[in-house]
Amino acid sequence: MIRAKITGLGVYLPQNIVTNDDLAKTLDTSDEWIKSRSGIRQRHIAATGETTAQLGYHAAVRALKDASLTIDDIDTIIVATTTPERTTPSTGAYIQHQFGVSHGAVFDVQAACSGFVYGLDTAAARIETGRSQNTLMIAAETISRITDWQDRSTAVLFGDGAGAVVMQASETPDKKSGAQVLGSYLRLDGMLTDILETDGGASYNQTSGVLRMHGKEVFRHAVRNIASSVEILLEQENMTMDEIDWFIPHQANLRIIDAVGKKLNFPEAKTIISVDKHANTSAASIPLALAVGVEDGRIKRGDTLMLAAMGAGLSWGSSLVRW
Repeated sequence: MIRAKITGLGVYLPQNIVTNDDLAKTLDTSDEWIKSRSGIRQRHIAATGETTAQLGYHAAVRALKDASLTIDDIDTIIVATTTPERTTPSTGAYIQHQFGVSHGAVFDVQAACSGFVYGLDTAAARIETGRSQNTLMIAAETISRITDWQDRSTAVLFGDGAGAVVMQASETPDKKSGAQVLGSYLRLDGMLTDILETDGGASYNQTSGVLRMHGKEVFRHAVRNIASSVEILLEQENMTMDEIDWFIPHQANLRIIDAVGKKLNFPEAKTIISVDKHANTSAASIPLALAVGVEDGRIKRGDTLMLAAMGAGLSWGSSLVRW
């Protein structure tokens, strides 16, 4: 059986750190107000001229090094982003250009904050069907470029960053042996687009727009949909939460993470949290949190991970990974 195995991980964060106190200088807010409502203490913001493709490229270089591969070994590049380099071509095209190569399939996926689990599933499917041997899956965002910095309800929540994984074809006897992507569950309800969206678009009004969000509705749907996606995927794979070593949810808001954990009856001590350091980096948040757990030694080879997210669309989904 050919399965997709994650063999490399790399992340990149802009150097510029903006604290809650920094935001309080221009917004009617405070460090305590932001922390109490979101758990966020700081966020990284891309510098002027620093783009989504640049962040993604740096994360990809690190992932390739971690996998002991070069870009010449890669036959597919997939980029998950809500903040593309340009309307066209794909952000992946600009990342490939930075590597100076011209081979393989390259494309973007757009599922907002669910982008990493959507991209992971897409990459795994290509590998399992034999269409790819070595895939570079990148999630990169400059959410600061579509943030209304005068809107206190959204400006405090978002940050920029990128994460990347190298996924390779691996022969395993079954789903019970070896590091691999075990399965995924993806959903989207287009009837809920107005809950979280930008007020612009190339076709809609010829602008990129800024984020607009109905916070209470997003919270309610996030808790319900993230938890249900986890439960459905576990049932699909004939597993229980007791078999999960680490839960890595989308890092949108600490209150959402806590509520999902309680709904799943999953201990906080086994949940990876990085929202305090990175804020909501949309598609990049799960690989950034994954890297925190790997780097500090909590996540070890052989551990079973549950990844789950919800974002604009509304899109949501989960992935089971044996690390």
